[in-house]
Amino acid sequence: MQIIRCLTLVVIAALATGCSSFTRESGQTLPRNASWGVAPLVNYAQAPQAGERAEQILISILAEEGVRPLMYPQPPRQDLLLQDDRERQIQALDWARQQRLAYVITGSVEEWQYKNGLDGEPAVGLSLQVLEPATGRVLWSSSGARAGWSRESLAGAAQKVLRELVGNLDFE
Repeated sequence: MQIIRCLTLVVIAALATGCSSFTRESGQTLPRNASWGVAPLVNYAQAPQAGERAEQILISILAEEGVRPLMYPQPPRQDLLLQDDRERQIQALDWARQQRLAYVITGSVEEWQYKNGLDGEPAVGLSLQVLEPATGRVLWSSSGARAGWSRESLAGAAQKVLRELVGNLDFE
């Protein structure tokens, strides 16, 4: 009887976490109070402006960790829709070098959608990198994906993935 209870608890715990997948690269410890910036997240998803939405969530999660990054200057709205994300990312790294930022967080959005079907559960896939703008060297990288529950919002699923990714950063 005790074994059945234990197995039941394990199954419930597995179901409660949803379907998630994360990679983790251990890197060096990074100073929380250094000068940080956020560069564009390249949008490989089919949802328009998924990168910009993920960036805003990322900034709030970094603030929870005590990191107050500068945001790269946004181009005018009409240019934002026409400009390639990779080009914006390159321009943001140039901006970070001019600002003499110690670290920049950037990355990509691989998936940002509600899956088809009766439940329409949210699905999010994100990758983050911490770069040293002066050299372009990648100091840390991690990626994660999550398929949420049918009543969960897409932003809520993204927030869980980003919170897990940022939680993998080692701050001093």
